[in-house]
Amino acid sequence: AAFDTVLGINVAVKKLSRPFQNQTHAKRAYRELVLLKCVNHKNIISLLNVFTPQKTLEEFQDVYLVMELMDANLCQVIHMELDHERMSYLLYQMLCGIKHLHSAGIIHRDLKPSNIVVKSDCTLKILDFGLARTACTNFMMTPYVVTRYYRAPEVILGMGYKENASQARDLLSKMLVIDPDKRISVDEALRHPYITVWYDPAEAEAPPPQIYDAQLEEREHAIEEWKELIYKEVMDWEERSKNGVVKDQPSDAAVSSNATPSQSSSINDISSMSTEQTLASDTDSSLDASTGPLEGCR
Repeated sequence: AAFDTVLGINVAVKKLSRPFQNQTHAKRAYRELVLLKCVNHKNIISLLNVFTPQKTLEEFQDVYLVMELMDANLCQVIHMELDHERMSYLLYQMLCGIKHLHSAGIIHRDLKPSNIVVKSDCTLKILDFGLARTACTNFMMTPYVVTRYYRAPEVILGMGYKENASQARDLLSKMLVIDPDKRISVDEALRHPYITVWYDPAEAEAPPPQIYDAQLEEREHAIEEWKELIYKEVMDWEERSKNGVVKDQPSDAAVSSNATPSQSSSINDISSMSTEQTLASDTDSSLDASTGPLEGCR
């Protein structure tokens, strides 16, 4: 974790691991950067900045990805005694994120609890490659799910969520069918009675991301060619940031409301990044230790 003194927020910083040691690593680094720049959905982690401390292509060795910092991952959350309201909402968001990726032909390939992160208000996002902060021992969920004004009347009025374990078992059994032709689809799952109370077309039917490199998977290059491609992508981010045309972030992205892309840290400047680790409870007043994690969501 780090603190961006320009944006004034805590962020997650990932250094791509030895991106130019071989062609496989270089292609993975290029693919990851391109996809993260294209994807823009509230249930997919947002890319806030890309930078390198090197000044020229000849010196270029390191790539840093700056992203939203969340509070915990599912490795921690699954050990909590969650009620059906929380569980159904978390599952709904996972499916929305997965559908958005699949709509562009993107297959995650590494979807596991450590790559799914949440905030204390039950907001969930999918990580691409393990950016979740795991050193969080005091995380607990607040007694409310993020405000949603279109929620079902019985939920808004505090009448409680109908806990239907049989519906949960039914959905799970349909998702675990081995034969993909017989398995429930993402679209069908989003309409399942267990989670349909959360359904919002703006989330579930969001326009697919536009992958601007049509040859993304077919590309084969020498290491130096991959290096040049990645360097151009990093430089492109800096140029677009300066011109204020970096992709719009989701409405709940961890960017202050008055921040603009041009305020992002310079691609060649990491001086605005403080790497002193900050626990979520230091900055998020909603993580109140006096609040029990199992109280009803309202």
